[in-house]
Amino acid sequence: MTETKKQVLSYIDEKSDVIIDTSDKIWEFAELSLREFKSGELYAKVLREEGFEVQHPFCNIETAFRASYGSGKPVIGILAEYDALTGLSQVSGSAERNELVANGNGHGCGHNLLGAGAMAAAFAVKKYLEEKGEGSGTVILYGCPGEEGSATKAFMARDGVFKECDAALTWHPGNTNQVTSGTCNTCIQTEYKFTGVASHAAGAPEKGRSALDAVEIMNIGVQFLREHMPDGARIHYSITDAGGDSPNVVQPRAQVLYMVRSVWAKDALELQRRVDTIAQAAAMMTETKMEKKFIDGCSNTVPNKVLESLLWDNFNEVELPTYTHEEIEFAKAINESVEMKPTALPGAATDESQEIWEFVDKASEHGTVPINNFLIPYFYSEKARHGSTDVGDCSWLVPTAQINTATWPAWTPGHSWQNVSCGHTSISHKATLLAGKVIAATAIDLIEKPDVLQAAKDEYDAKMKRYGGYFCPVPEGAVPAVPGEKM
Repeated sequence: MTETKKQVLSYIDEKSDVIIDTSDKIWEFAELSLREFKSGELYAKVLREEGFEVQHPFCNIETAFRASYGSGKPVIGILAEYDALTGLSQVSGSAERNELVANGNGHGCGHNLLGAGAMAAAFAVKKYLEEKGEGSGTVILYGCPGEEGSATKAFMARDGVFKECDAALTWHPGNTNQVTSGTCNTCIQTEYKFTGVASHAAGAPEKGRSALDAVEIMNIGVQFLREHMPDGARIHYSITDAGGDSPNVVQPRAQVLYMVRSVWAKDALELQRRVDTIAQAAAMMTETKMEKKFIDGCSNTVPNKVLESLLWDNFNEVELPTYTHEEIEFAKAINESVEMKPTALPGAATDESQEIWEFVDKASEHGTVPINNFLIPYFYSEKARHGSTDVGDCSWLVPTAQINTATWPAWTPGHSWQNVSCGHTSISHKATLLAGKVIAATAIDLIEKPDVLQAAKDEYDAKMKRYGGYFCPVPEGAVPAVPGEKM
């Protein structure tokens, strides 16, 4: 690592108190998608104090922000998230299920860490640009709320926000240290509200029009659609309002939330069209009124080998954390609390590469170490995995890449109380600073090595030609919405 990088990355250590304090406060706020009011205000305050130019709210999203520093090209974007999940409130540092707030929220996906680590990287790149002088480049930290239920990056992508960047970098908390490759599923969420006519189910059933019948008929229609979906496509649903508790009433209202997934956005959009048709038909069959509300949509990710390789090079140069005896014992206790123990080795590529499987098997002592404190070798992939992320929409507009760091013990599953318990501890803090350093070092390389940045752009351009360009899953005029809100 060059002396310049060492000096700049040491700035993250200098600012570690601010970074960790921000992460911990966001953990305490535990605000849900599009309700991250305290979290957004805190980021805006901290970033202004650090010398960034901050727009908050941003892109017509009340809890979003854009924080920039510098001038000229290249422009490096860094993506931050900070929303929590319902029902995962948990006392910090406890290896037993113990709610901090009854039925409260918690950062089960570690977005308090994600935002803070992204901010750490922005701090370091700003420090570098200050020393380089005016016109040396620009860093932009995007505060992207609602990843769990609103996919605001996709709304930003629809509006062309990320086109101002030359490249974008991000990370996600996890239980491994690795560069992320491959792709995922496009995902579209739509809410359907049916309105009928209430009536006495025994005395005057002919005068009623059942909205609940409409929901059930829609669900049956979708079941028959499943035979005719693309390979790997998924459709999920949840009846969010069954109309009432009295069976002797023809239910006048009912509501169902659908999630449509397929790897490619164009396939998901077509599948969504067919689900919409089934909903319309269900309303016709029951003589009810159907209202449809778009909730969110996000595209699959476009991997970029050039950027991923650069992240890998820098990951190798940044020292991995070491852990105290107390941290190791806590990690062991957390692992033991996991009811469904993992049956596969950690890491995204162990099912694709025998070489990586062998490396991870040895490094993890056959999957038994309490914390995966090793760096998994990089493996470029275009394999589709079943989850979804709105980082994908950014990757369709600009070369994008991301990493994971081991913020949690080895066996912890995603979206769990164990993750919430760890997210306010020194184990997660160390991994958050690590992520910030890897991203910052990579951003500095992109500024100093225009040939590498151009190669990433060339790869992106070739893939856009191959894939036919961006099919945005967010329709014009749609705004980020929370399921269940009044239509």
